[in-house]
Amino acid sequence: MDVELIFKIAAVGILVAVLNQLLIRSGREEQAMMTTLAGLVVVMMLLLQKISDLFLLVKSLFAL
Repeated sequence: MDVELIFKIAAVGILVAVLNQLLIRSGREEQAMMTTLAGLVVVMMLLLQKISDLFLLVKSLFAL
């Protein structure tokens, strides 16, 4: 497994957590929720790329 991917996901998580706390303390709960959802979408896109690569590898491995 690529360690870089884990570090990217952790970095996005830390950044989203800090932004979320800052926005909540300033009374902007709606923006905090949108920031959290945006972070989730970014992480899902990173994972979908790797899952796509995995399916292509399996497809080529079994010559489907």
